[in-house]
Amino acid sequence: MSQARKGKLNYRCPACFMRDIDIDMFYDVEKKEFYCLRCCYRGSEEDVIRLNQQARYKYKYIMSRVTDFSEDNKPIKTKKYVKGEY
Repeated sequence: MSQARKGKLNYRCPACFMRDIDIDMFYDVEKKEFYCLRCCYRGSEEDVIRLNQQARYKYKYIMSRVTDFSEDNKPIKTKKYVKGEY
């Protein structure tokens, strides 16, 4: 989602992002915190960045394709995704 205006970078709402909803947060200069209009989440910039990093964990392999699930307790094998290849 593109940023609506210039200025302080808009972050995704971590509460909405965990539910696969892409909503930009707004910044309140007086309180120095970010807030979401959809779910009423409020937090400092550090909290928002930390929670967004946790939410991105599920997208860790989004640009990779699993080639082998291996045995139990062994890491899976992946290769980089190239459009048009299987």
